[in-house]
Amino acid sequence: MENIIVLSVLIAIAALLVWSGVRAYRIQNSFLKWSGVGLAAVLGVVVSSVNAVTIAGIVKQHGRSAPVPDLKVEATPERIARGKALADGYCSGCHSKTGTLTGGADIGQDIPIPVGSFVSSNLTPAGRVKIWSDGEIFRAIRNGIDADGRWLAMMSYTNSGRLSDEDTEALIAYIRSLPAAGEQTPNPPDQFTLLGVAMLGAGMLPSGKPVVTGSVTAPPKGPTFRFGEYILSYQDCRECHGARLSGGVPGQIGPLGPDLNLVKGAGSLRSSSPPCGPASTPMVMRSANKCRGVRSGEWMMTS
Repeated sequence: MENIIVLSVLIAIAALLVWSGVRAYRIQNSFLKWSGVGLAAVLGVVVSSVNAVTIAGIVKQHGRSAPVPDLKVEATPERIARGKALADGYCSGCHSKTGTLTGGADIGQDIPIPVGSFVSSNLTPAGRVKIWSDGEIFRAIRNGIDADGRWLAMMSYTNSGRLSDEDTEALIAYIRSLPAAGEQTPNPPDQFTLLGVAMLGAGMLPSGKPVVTGSVTAPPKGPTFRFGEYILSYQDCRECHGARLSGGVPGQIGPLGPDLNLVKGAGSLRSSSPPCGPASTPMVMRSANKCRGVRSGEWMMTS
């Protein structure tokens, strides 16, 4: 609403500048006439450009859509345990700053440009997900859209849409099993500033990963290349370490991660302080044309 009010003011200013240019054109003195017309034209173009990219940003904010799947997740002990492993190794980085999935961390504070406030939601029954259906939670994880159909920008920037249907349902089962904790978090959680909306409209901020409407499956769990690639597909390793894990490049959104191709053998991976989160399953890293399995307990990330 705040951004809409400011946009309305900018549109009014653009109209006022056009009117001022017309008035200046009627001045008899040539110097004052063309100086006034020129100034009004330059300012009008600037303000109109800002209006155009802001309107484009607002359209992008409300342009994301995906259907809500009709499902009811059965909360089995195995499914809850799998969901907990996924939440501990993937979701907790943003949603467990103040407690287990209680949210409250404003990711926007870590962005050097003031593009908005992006507060991780409380995923326990103390938050709004308690009134969401399982299908609505599934859509939020898969496609970054909340129960009211609004864009969850930060969720859509992650790779959670690549989680398999089975793993996504496991997360839902685990979330449903949590006791209420923490405080209510803002609704909506993502609120762009006018600068953020303008940058979004100008293409300087991403519009989120593509919407996924089909089924997503995972390969059998095990110390294999395919399962390791599946883990990398939804984890954010490549956001820091590069598309081929050969190291980050200047200008990327994530921190510059080192070249993981330098890792030689599983023995060098053992560490008491894992850099990417707790490990409970294998992953596979590619080095040149070879694949190396990293077994459970030798850091890296939870599958």
